[in-house]
Amino acid sequence: MAHPLVPQILELAAPVARELGLEVVTAVFQTNQSPPILRINVRNLQRDTGLDDCEQMSQALEAALDQTSIIPDAYVLEVSSPGVSDVLTSDREFSSFKGFTVAVTLTESYAGQQEWVGQLVQRDETSIHLRRKGRSLTIPRHLVTRVQLVGAKE
Repeated sequence: MAHPLVPQILELAAPVARELGLEVVTAVFQTNQSPPILRINVRNLQRDTGLDDCEQMSQALEAALDQTSIIPDAYVLEVSSPGVSDVLTSDREFSSFKGFTVAVTLTESYAGQQEWVGQLVQRDETSIHLRRKGRSLTIPRHLVTRVQLVGAKE
């Protein structure tokens, strides 16, 4: 269960993040620690999230929180990246996870199935290419709604 202050913190943090070209992904306030820990995960909307992004957000959010009385007592602020998403969207992600097992979800049935699981070979302009039990499968990109990692590299 989320801490009752989290919605207020998110309301304050979202515009701060937007000004920095970031998006708040999650916020957790752990009051079972001494001092309590406020953990914020942010994602850069233009590129991979870096240490500079986290540092800028930390400084900006700390200043914003200090101007309010949302958290009246001492706390520790930790800003970080949520890490790698398991849903592939960018060309870089498709290249990085070549050889990994993915589930491809489609808008409609293709070759008798609406979801295909296989080893990612590549994504090009028109298709997503998988290897399934030694056989190649080419799925038209216009049918694909989601490509998600499902396991470690085979």
